[in-house]
Amino acid sequence: MKVKLSNLDGTAAKGDIELNDDVFGLEPRADILHRVVTWQLENRRGIARAARERSDVARTGKKFGRQKGGGTARHGDRKAPIFIGGGKAMGPRRREFDVSLNKKVRALGLKMALSSKANGNLVVVDTLELKDAKTKAVAEQLAKANWGKKVLVIDGDAVNEGFARASANLYGINVLPAIGANVYDILKHDTLVLTRAAVEKLEARFNG
Repeated sequence: MKVKLSNLDGTAAKGDIELNDDVFGLEPRADILHRVVTWQLENRRGIARAARERSDVARTGKKFGRQKGGGTARHGDRKAPIFIGGGKAMGPRRREFDVSLNKKVRALGLKMALSSKANGNLVVVDTLELKDAKTKAVAEQLAKANWGKKVLVIDGDAVNEGFARASANLYGINVLPAIGANVYDILKHDTLVLTRAAVEKLEARFNG
């Protein structure tokens, strides 16, 4: 699949790039994408902390008062929820959200996410180098490009420092290195912008 290179302002650049059909030319499947996105979101969740119940608190089990005549309710030990330091009644239980997913399914999901953008919402630029690495200049260029409200930009090994700094305060513009490319972020953005280096890294990631 051949794609024309573009500039950051949306104009056509010189040359084109050949995209691997095994990575960018698959037919997306909703079930695979759903599984990978669910796996990502579940693994972002922290472990729900549990409260200590009567069996968990370290208090004496000895009956501390008389059964009758003490003027208080009858209790067998100090672990009851009504006492300070006692166990929590019907407290939250520990829950873990460590969902596993086969590596092959994860890889397939990423390929399908990239392929879904290749149908019309994928832009490939040669580099993110800027003559004027200022927020105002980048905002003007992206406004001319009209790529939508939410744009994900993926670079090679590391994101171009000037572009990352200039775009940091721009709403809807997110930047990632190639190693951070993931299904959830790709799908939730209107347009995916890849550099030539990002394309090479992503294709090498699957071929390796």
